[in-house]
Amino acid sequence: MLSDELSVDVADGVALLEMRRPPANHFDEVLIGRIVDAAKTLDDDPACRVIVLASEGRHFCAGADFGAGSFAEDHVVAAERLYRRAAELFDVRTPIIAAVQGAAVGGGLGLACAADLRVAEASTRFVANFGRLGFHQGFGVSVTLPEIVGRQAATDMLLTGRRVGGEEALRLRLADRLAEPGLLRVTARALAAEIAGSAPLAVRSIRATLRHGLAERVRAALEHELAEQKIHWATKDSAEGIAASLGRRAPVFTGE
Repeated sequence: MLSDELSVDVADGVALLEMRRPPANHFDEVLIGRIVDAAKTLDDDPACRVIVLASEGRHFCAGADFGAGSFAEDHVVAAERLYRRAAELFDVRTPIIAAVQGAAVGGGLGLACAADLRVAEASTRFVANFGRLGFHQGFGVSVTLPEIVGRQAATDMLLTGRRVGGEEALRLRLADRLAEPGLLRVTARALAAEIAGSAPLAVRSIRATLRHGLAERVRAALEHELAEQKIHWATKDSAEGIAASLGRRAPVFTGE
């Protein structure tokens, strides 16, 4: 146990890295920092060949909580701190599989997209809802989402903010495996075991080649995303979008 909010369990070459902020697993720079630090420690652990990133509760991750904590106090400062740590996820050398139940929303989608592979269920929902909140996408999604699903599918998701269910996610390759109900962890571990059964030095080398330049592109994207978000967070539309989300109602945007 690393903390009440994050745990690590290593067995048979696979590390289960579990977020514990149920039910929605909202993150901030502290939780993302703990994930980064744990993953980098696992990089140097010969007993770990693959990381499964999972979470406790109904949902994988609902991104930042704009109604509480550091994001409620100051969006810009909280995002600056968060993105500094989030960028380090792309420096991790060990393959990461995200086990995604419930919703992966906004920054939670970005966290899932930082992984190499994603395992979902039919009931899983991937949502790029930034526009519905009145601001530009973040968490490197500008790079990672088009990289995974292609430019057109990413454009669809980002401009509409609609929910993409597990079966559609599988067709788009946003999900790489679709687990039967109740078997998400089992399916994710089975996929991890397949990878762990290959030569570890070769796996890391193959992965590094496939992800060459990704960390640098994500860091550049994070700078641009934050600059755009700073502008939008000062608008009436962003205030309306966030208030509507917290109030569980449809937003009414005016373009102001």
